[in-house]
Formats: sequence, C-alpha cells, structure tokens
Amino acid sequence: MRAFLLVMDSVGIGGAPDAEAYFNDGHPDTGANTVLHIAEACACGEAEEGRSGPLHLPNLDALGLGRAVELASGRLPPGLGAEPRGLWGAATERSKGKDTPSGHWELAGLPVPWDWHYFPDTQPAFPADLMAKVCEIAGTEGTLANCHGSGTVMLERFGAEHLRTGWPICYTSADSVFQIAAHEESFGLDRLLSLCESIAPLLHERKVGRVIARPFVGQEGHFTRTANRHDYAIRPPEPVLTNWVQEAGGTVHAVGKIGDIFSMEGIDALHKGDDATLMSHLGQLVDNSGDGSLTFANFVEFDSLYGHRRNVSGYARALEWFDAELGRLLPRLRKDDMLLITADHGNDPTWRGTDHTRERVPVLVAGKGAGCAGQVGFADVAASVAAHLGVAARGAGRSFL
Repeated sequence: MRAFLLVMDSVGIGGAPDAEAYFNDGHPDTGANTVLHIAEACACGEAEEGRSGPLHLPNLDALGLGRAVELASGRLPPGLGAEPRGLWGAATERSKGKDTPSGHWELAGLPVPWDWHYFPDTQPAFPADLMAKVCEIAGTEGTLANCHGSGTVMLERFGAEHLRTGWPICYTSADSVFQIAAHEESFGLDRLLSLCESIAPLLHERKVGRVIARPFVGQEGHFTRTANRHDYAIRPPEPVLTNWVQEAGGTVHAVGKIGDIFSMEGIDALHKGDDATLMSHLGQLVDNSGDGSLTFANFVEFDSLYGHRRNVSGYARALEWFDAELGRLLPRLRKDDMLLITADHGNDPTWRGTDHTRERVPVLVAGKGAGCAGQVGFADVAASVAAHLGVAARGAGRSFL
C-alpha cells in the first residue's frame, strides 16, 4: 500500500468563493479559471503554437477533470466531461493566499495560521534596512530593481546592469516572496544561494513566506533562467502529512520543490530537476518505492514557464504532455496504491496581469474506485492520504475516502 500525491502547480479550475478579494493588475480574480479558459482557447484555435486542435486530456478527464471543473465553477470545458472512472471532486482553500506555501501547507493538513506579509506595489518596494542587509551580505554597494515584477521582465530590464555592477536583482510579486536574481557565472551560483540562505531568517521573522534564489545565464538580450532555483521557505510550525507518514515508519519521497516548500520536514529522499526529469523520477518511484511510502511531487512548469508568462499554447502543451505521461504511469500502479492529483492555486494564462489566480483545484484519485467526493477542503487531501496509508491524521481535514 503506497500513496502518490501529485501537485500540478497552478492548474486551477475556477469558482473560488473569495476570488473577489484577490487581485491581478488591479482587477479581482473573479471569473479566473485556468483549465476552462485554456480548453476554450484550444477549441477556438487560439492555442496553436507547438500543438493544434481541442485540448486533449483523455487520462485526466477519465479521472474526472472535466466534471471537477463543472463542479467548481458551473461550466464544463469544451472537449472534457467524460464519465469518470476515478474518484473526483473540487477543493477549496481556507488559507489567506494564492501562493505555493499556502496551498501546499494546507494540502498537507496545515492551513496557514497567520497572515503573510506582502510587499507594497511601490518603488521602492522593500524597506531600507532589508536592502542594507542584502548589500552587507552580498558585499555590494547597492541592489537593482527593488520592485514588483515578472522574473523574465526583471532580467530584460536589469540583467545587463547586473553584469556591469555585480549588484543583485531584488524583486517581489503579489505573493509573500522576496526573490534575488543573479548571474550564475559572473556573480556565482554558490554566492547567490549563500546570500538567499543568509537573508531568509530576517524575511521569515517578518512572515514573508519564501526567499527564492533565481540564477540565470547568458548575455544582454539573451538571458535565461536555469534549473538551479532554490526556495528558502518558512518551516511549518506544526507537523504536516510528511511528518505523520515518516513518524509512522513510512518513507517520504519529495519530487521537485516539495523539499524546499516544507524545509525538508518529514522528508527522507529528495528528487529534483526539470519537469521531464521529475516525471522520470516519479516513474522509478512507481516501479520501486516501498510499501507504506508517500511520494509527494510538484510539477512546477505549468506555473513557472506558462502561467506567469500568459502563454496559453505552452500551458496547453504542458497539460497534454502530463496527461500522456500519466497514461504510462497508471497501469504500473499496484492494486492497493492510491494516486491523487491536485493543484495548489490557479494561474490562468488568459487572465490580466502575471500573478497567480485564486481558484478551486481538482482532486482526482486513481485506485479508490469511482464516484464524486464533492466539494472538499485542501486539508481533506492530507487526511485522505493518511487514511489510505493507515496513518493517524493530526491536521484540520477529514478524509473523503
């Protein structure tokens, strides 16, 4: 008996009841719906770069994706809505936030017990004492950016100046996050990671959720971010799903940025790389992981490469790639395994702005029969995984199995 918990980062399905309280580019997230709007764009021939035609997700839809979108938002995506062969539902978040830590912590049984600190959308965005500390640790006379912005735009605006001055590029977003970008070669990857690790405690004291190292390479006009990103997140203040399983004697495998999100709490083995590499790791764990184990995986490129960049075709391609890979994984599950697919928030690529969108998320379960779990909470995911593994749940949720 094993559990596989897969987070399709940012694959929201609309319908969040409090979406009007969250904003993108000054506009509320009311009506955002990542899967629905991608499917509509594909059906209208508006997502033809590197793919063509209606959105093709036969494996996710067979688990209940189309019906989950309809349950969450009242609208059935074009091309989806097959009779589900899995257990399916829609999950609503309780935590105040539409970011990675909020979503993942609550999926792991712990709604965020405080309000995150967010930096104002002004310039400068950061207080002087914080920037002075960054300069002191980095050994530089100043920093660049000090504002809200998309990572790729920050490289376009400040990358060349960074190469000339050696000053780190510091920026934020609508999330509770402090990001530092620096060139892997001229500034140094180890130096960037050390800077982020050193400054993180000061940010965590202020309830900023994450400090993120954003290394990049290249020359002016041709800068690209690398896969050596590292998140320094606040440690969860209470035990979460990974702790419950580990303390019960099960092995916990973290695939992707799960280790960063939970500060390695309750994690035995770490598997990192781009999404294609992570899928390979996941396949090996499906074939070889031990009885009683939990594999907790995050596939980030839906969000990082396509959602924030408002690339509808790219997002659709990523969904279709994931679906095809899922079709190869499902037949290899053991008869007493459970595989649960969900998301942590939305990032509608058709939406205004470049930030995450406040949405409900799908809950799609293979290995537990077919049926509708209904409207559930994020924390119910952790309780259900724990119930499947026979582990005592100590979080806020209730099992829907």
